[in-house]
Amino acid sequence: MLSRFGRGIQMLSVQPDTKPKGCAGCNRKIKDRYLLKALDKYWHEDCLKCACCDCRLGEVGSTLYTKANLILCRRDYLRLFGVTGNCAACSKLIPAFEMVMRAKDNVYHLDCFACQLCNQRFCVGDKFFLKNNMILCQTDYEEGLMKEGYAPQVR
Repeated sequence: MLSRFGRGIQMLSVQPDTKPKGCAGCNRKIKDRYLLKALDKYWHEDCLKCACCDCRLGEVGSTLYTKANLILCRRDYLRLFGVTGNCAACSKLIPAFEMVMRAKDNVYHLDCFACQLCNQRFCVGDKFFLKNNMILCQTDYEEGLMKEGYAPQVR
């Protein structure tokens, strides 16, 4: 089953006068006080787990995600299949789990967040400028302004 959207998990109390339901995870009868209903199947609370991190999905929320025959928590679904968008510098996709830098509406891989003229990487606290959708270091920005015929205002 393929899905891009979360599917609901319901916790139900088992009625003593009903026939025990079979668990979709372990195929044993559910004799517990509570059971989970998800993906139109019934589960022991311990059997409905994320295929990656093994967390119990009934405990982490009321949503699960499925793709490529995997049942996943939201975090692992986004880590494996989500994207943040395209890097404004290299145009490649940025996976949702990857750390990024942002400048206005632009998103960048950490490695791509550098002056697009001299390739100088920025450190914490460095000034950078966004001109014509390009990230520039202070030196290249000021040189560009000088070539255009006016000096930047220093405050």
